[in-house]
Amino acid sequence: IIRHADPDYENDTITKEGHREAAALADRLATHGFDKIFTSPMGRAIDTMRYTTNLLHMDYQIENWTKEQYPELVVENKLGEKVFAIDIAGEVYRSDKKHFAHNSWHKCKEIEKGNVLASYEQLVENSDSFLQRLGYERKDSLYRCVKPNQDKIAVFCHAGFGLTWISHLLEIPPTLMWSGFWIAPSSVTTILFEERSQEWAVPRCIGMGDTSHLYQAGLEIPTGGLKANLY
Repeated sequence: IIRHADPDYENDTITKEGHREAAALADRLATHGFDKIFTSPMGRAIDTMRYTTNLLHMDYQIENWTKEQYPELVVENKLGEKVFAIDIAGEVYRSDKKHFAHNSWHKCKEIEKGNVLASYEQLVENSDSFLQRLGYERKDSLYRCVKPNQDKIAVFCHAGFGLTWISHLLEIPPTLMWSGFWIAPSSVTTILFEERSQEWAVPRCIGMGDTSHLYQAGLEIPTGGLKANLY
């Protein structure tokens, strides 16, 4: 799960620095190789991905459901301001234990005002359909190995979408994922569908928000999206 490089949101593309990040990312990903590459339909994800597909001489497939969840995850804070749900201050989500549970994380008053739960449920439905096409059928918190395989899959997407999808795959309430994790532009999160039996696979994160390609290329880690005062 790969976040797009440093964004130019106004023009839905990536900045000059983002192009350098995407090139460094492609060099890193080329050492692994992929069987399939998917991308969000949004320009900043596609422009990031092209460096990798061009280097590997691969085709790609657009998955519309992986677009950024904006404005679906936009909520209203106590000041009446519109903010992204992933940018609500951590103390809001962690001030009440009900935000820590799967059956009540969405009962945070800021979230209840918006369309967050419906958006999350739609993401879950789309994720299930996508993974079933790849050979894995979800049953509760497990995935039945319908067509087990060793395929390496890359999905170029976004911060809000990526964190929310990872929270679903790892069975972590979104409020804890949003307030406790961050994925930098061009970072790589690796999810292994671990098969310890012939019937079931369980998603396990073996690398979160990796930016080693930026260090290798001598580039700074972009910190856009991390702020001292968001609420």
